Amino acid sequence: LGAIGSPKMDQLPPELRPERAALLPLRKELGLFANLRPVKVFDSLIASSPLKPEIIQGVDIIVFRELTGGLYFGPKKREILQDGTEQAIDTLVYNTREIERIGRLAFEAARMRRKRLTSVDKANVLESSRLWRETINRISQDYPDVELSHMYVDNCAMQLVRYPVQFDVIVTENMFGDILTDQAAMLTGSLGMLPSASLGGKTALYEPSHGSAPDIAGKNLANPLATILSAAMMLRYSFKLKEAAEVIEQAVHRVLQDNYRTADLMADGMKRVGTKEMGELVRERI
Repeated sequence: LGAIGSPKMDQLPPELRPERAALLPLRKELGLFANLRPVKVFDSLIASSPLKPEIIQGVDIIVFRELTGGLYFGPKKREILQDGTEQAIDTLVYNTREIERIGRLAFEAARMRRKRLTSVDKANVLESSRLWRETINRISQDYPDVELSHMYVDNCAMQLVRYPVQFDVIVTENMFGDILTDQAAMLTGSLGMLPSASLGGKTALYEPSHGSAPDIAGKNLANPLATILSAAMMLRYSFKLKEAAEVIEQAVHRVLQDNYRTADLMADGMKRVGTKEMGELVRERI
């Protein structure tokens, strides 16, 4: 799936904008309950990060974001109170089934990686977060080999900047994940580097993490690497072609090692290329 959204669409009623009229219903209808976003800092791109090299060296995180529950899908309404004040209501709803299925996916991923899982919530103030934490604790009994820790979302946002290498796998609810994944993305220096996968039962959807950037559309400026790496995720998760996925990922790594950069990653001493040229460079190395 390509990136969606445009300032032109902001003139539409909220229910007709592509995020609400297309993307959210698509996720719901296809049962895409788990969004996976890997955040890996390439050695060749350390200088592109806004953080110091010693802070981001070795960062390799995957975030599991629950995708079909929470505030984005709960009941909503607007109303006028008796005193004439306008009020809007969004409802945050989660049940144990929704929490357990995303939790188990995250535990399985942690088991295959460095065996550390951080569950992010706001259990000190939100009832839904208390249910989230209780459910994650319960299913953790089935994964005694995985080290589980809990973190409030505000602390997690701070820790991602202060000491990101502490994280292995993060699991969290919909809105928290929406915010934290964009923050984590900037550890790499550009949203244009990050792929994502949305998984369900039989169907999966793969897309870059970045927005549509209509201001540079058709100008041969956009970074295509997130889209290319999304194809690698598709080969790995949907087709179980691990070696083919690694070929694509290594090709991207080699292009970056050879100092080719699109505009968003450009730095002194690098060789600037456009969207088309970057794609051709990756293809040659594949």
